[in-house]
Amino acid sequence: QDFSRLRASCLSQGLLFEDDTFPAHVSSIGPSLLPESKLWLLQWKRPTELQGNPHLIVDGASRFDIMQGEIGDCWMLAALGSLTLQKQLDNVLPRDQGFQNDYAGIFHFRFWHFGEWVDVVIDDRLPLLNGRYLSVHPRTSNEFWPSLLEKAYAKLRGSYQNLHGGYLSDALVDFTGGVQVQFSLKDPPSELEEILKAADRSRCLMGCSTSGQLRNIELRNGIVQGHAYTVTGATKIRYKNGWEHIIRIWNPWGHGEWKGSWSDDSPEWDYVEPKCREKLCRQKEDGEFW
Repeated sequence: QDFSRLRASCLSQGLLFEDDTFPAHVSSIGPSLLPESKLWLLQWKRPTELQGNPHLIVDGASRFDIMQGEIGDCWMLAALGSLTLQKQLDNVLPRDQGFQNDYAGIFHFRFWHFGEWVDVVIDDRLPLLNGRYLSVHPRTSNEFWPSLLEKAYAKLRGSYQNLHGGYLSDALVDFTGGVQVQFSLKDPPSELEEILKAADRSRCLMGCSTSGQLRNIELRNGIVQGHAYTVTGATKIRYKNGWEHIIRIWNPWGHGEWKGSWSDDSPEWDYVEPKCREKLCRQKEDGEFW
């Protein structure tokens, strides 16, 4: 589908685009993501129907714009969080679109697919269930790039259901065309801390995931089983009389944090130089923690 041609056609006719290749229909959701009774309660609404002043991006794209919805696509959102952190979103999200100029209900996104960048066109009708977003929803109520990008990725993969569970490494490749490397934390390389610090300095995209047959079960320590996270930093700091390697991680839920050592309120920070503590420790319920 040619985005520019389709948008020009809609604008000339005064129409809002409706994508018949990924329609506002249960077929785009998938047969088993929801019970059948709920599938038929779905409503599809455009951002212009949900907000008086919708925007594609408000004050730049950030991982903190993302709050995971009902779909289990943390693996994709963790990769997306890393992409925004490293300011590498422009390949995926072309800036020739929005709600202010030449709006015609049509958007497009790019993904690396079978060795080339593929342009995926969508309309902006989003699925809602009982008035709540089925898909990822923005922390800022009128910012819609996460929801629209997720819809384009669902179209690329065939349905929203096909985003319900996946591999973080696949999404990282699909968003960058890069090469991925995995490390098992059951048997990590001895120099893992140095590898992570070097990767952070090199602006590599990083993520991690927990094992577990039962997905989205939050343990008492705040970590979620069967869940993917973004690695957002790695550093070495002075602690008491020595050095400590710490890693910063973000939860695509947009909330839910680790409660142990080096968490936001942990006593370890009392033994860190105040200037360093002020720089690194943000006591905020935003899903990000050391």
